[in-house]
Amino acid sequence: MNVLKYSMLTLLGMGLASGQVSAQWTGPKQKPAERKEVKFGPITPKNRTDANMEAFRNYGLGQFIHWGLYAIPGNEWEGVSARKGAAASEWIRTWSGPNAPKNWKETYDNLYKQFDPKSFDAKAWAKQAKDMGAKYMIFTTKHHDGFALWPTQYSEYDVMASPYKKDIVKEVVDAYTAEGIDVYLYFSVLEWNNPDYLTKAPVTAEEKAKYNKFLQYTKNQLMELLTNYPQIKGFWFDGTWDQSWVQSYEFTYNLEKELREKHPGLIIGSRFRNDEFGKRHFDSNGDILGDYEQGWERKLPQAYEWLDGNDWDAVMTIPPNGWGYMKDWSGLYTKTTDDLLDMLMQSVSLNGNFVLNFGPDGQGKMHPGEDKIAKELGAWMKVNGEAVHGARHADLPVSKLGYYTAKGNTLYLSVFNRPVNNIARIAVPKNSKRVPISAQILGNKAQLKVVHSDIGLDLDKNTYYDVIIPKGYKSDRAFVIKMELGEPSKATDKLMDAKM
Repeated sequence: MNVLKYSMLTLLGMGLASGQVSAQWTGPKQKPAERKEVKFGPITPKNRTDANMEAFRNYGLGQFIHWGLYAIPGNEWEGVSARKGAAASEWIRTWSGPNAPKNWKETYDNLYKQFDPKSFDAKAWAKQAKDMGAKYMIFTTKHHDGFALWPTQYSEYDVMASPYKKDIVKEVVDAYTAEGIDVYLYFSVLEWNNPDYLTKAPVTAEEKAKYNKFLQYTKNQLMELLTNYPQIKGFWFDGTWDQSWVQSYEFTYNLEKELREKHPGLIIGSRFRNDEFGKRHFDSNGDILGDYEQGWERKLPQAYEWLDGNDWDAVMTIPPNGWGYMKDWSGLYTKTTDDLLDMLMQSVSLNGNFVLNFGPDGQGKMHPGEDKIAKELGAWMKVNGEAVHGARHADLPVSKLGYYTAKGNTLYLSVFNRPVNNIARIAVPKNSKRVPISAQILGNKAQLKVVHSDIGLDLDKNTYYDVIIPKGYKSDRAFVIKMELGEPSKATDKLMDAKM
C-alpha cells in the first residue's frame, strides 16, 4: 500500500513518463478520442462470464488481511509512532531521518527472528470472517519488505527462517476455503531488501542482468504459489509502479499469459501491469488491463457512470491509512460500523465489492476494535445480507434515503436517512413495467403499506411509490426495505397543462 512520502519520490523517479502517474483515481476516466495499435494490451475480455467472475460479482463483502513482520513494531518503535515521524505500519522499514532509530533497516530486517505468533489461529480468523458475512478474502503472502509467509524455495527470507516454521499461507487458504470463503493472494512485486530489485529502469548490462534475475525470481514465486495453493481464485498485486517493472511490459504480458494458462479462471486486478506506452490499469485505448478495476483504494466512486461497466472492488481501512497492525488507535478517527455499512451499500449499489482490512498483531490476534466491528457487521449482515450478497445495481434515480440494490424482481432500499414523516418515497420512471407492489423491512415480517403517489410535476419523468414505515418501528442502524416489483395497477394520470 502506498504512503504519500514514498509515492511522491516514486513519481519523481518515474519522470511522469507513463502519462498516468497514480494507481488510483477520483473521477470518471476519459477514453482517447482515437484508438491506437497496442501490442501489449488486455489478455482477457472485459466482463468475463465464467463461474469465477460471476462469483466475484456476487461477493458484496470481503476481508483484506495485512500481516507480516511489520506487525511486531505495530506502527511504532521505542515510543515513536507514525504520528511522530515514523512511516505507516507496513511501510515502517522505510523510516529514515533524525528521529529514526540507529541502524533501523538492519533492525527491521532481523525481526523475522522474533516472528512466532503463538495466538495465530487461521480457523478462528476464517470463522470470524464468515460470521461477518465476507464471501472472499485477500491475504498478504509477501509485502514490500520481501518476507514470505510461505516456505518459498526461491528465498531464505521466509517463514521457515522464523521461529514459527509453518506455512502460514497454507493455514489461511485451507481455513477460509473450508468455511466457503474464496481466497485471493496479495503479492508485492517490489522488494526493498532484494539486491536484484531496481526502482529505475535498468540501463547498463549489469543492471539488466540483475533485474532479469529479479523478474525470473518473481515469476518463480508466483508459479510456486499457484502450485502450492491451487484452490485460490486470484491475485491482488501491489508494488508495480516503479519504472523497472513498467518498462518490463513484454515480460509482464507473457507472465500474465503463463499464470492464466497454469490456472484457468484466475482473476487478476488491473494493477498488475501496463502496456508498451506505460499506461497502467487501462491501456492507451482506455481498455482495462485485467479483470476488474483495482484502483479504488480508500476511496469510492460517486456515480455508476464512472465505472464504464467494469467490475471493481474497494479496499478500505478502519483507521485513516492503517493497513498493518497499529497498537494505538487513540487520537485518530476510526471508521465506525455505521460508516462502513454506508460504504458497503454504496459499493454494492454501484456493482462493486467492499473489502474491509484487518491488521493482526505480532501474535496473530486481531485488534480489539476490529473484533468489535466484525461482530457488529456480522449482526447486521445476518438480517440484511440478502441485500448485499448477489445483489446488483438498480437502474433507478438516486435516493436521498440511502442505496438501492436489486435481484430479479426484488428491490432493496438500505435506509440510512430515515424520513421524519416515515414515508420512503421511491422514484420510478413513468414508463416502467415493474414498480413496487409490496414491501417489508428485513427482519420484520409485517407487510408495509405501498401507495402510488403521482405528484404531477410538469416535465417530471418519474412517478412515485410511497412505502409507509410504521411510526413505532425502532432501529439504531440502517435498515433495509425489501420490495417486490410487479406491473403497475394503472398508468400515470395525464392532466391538461396550461398553455404558456
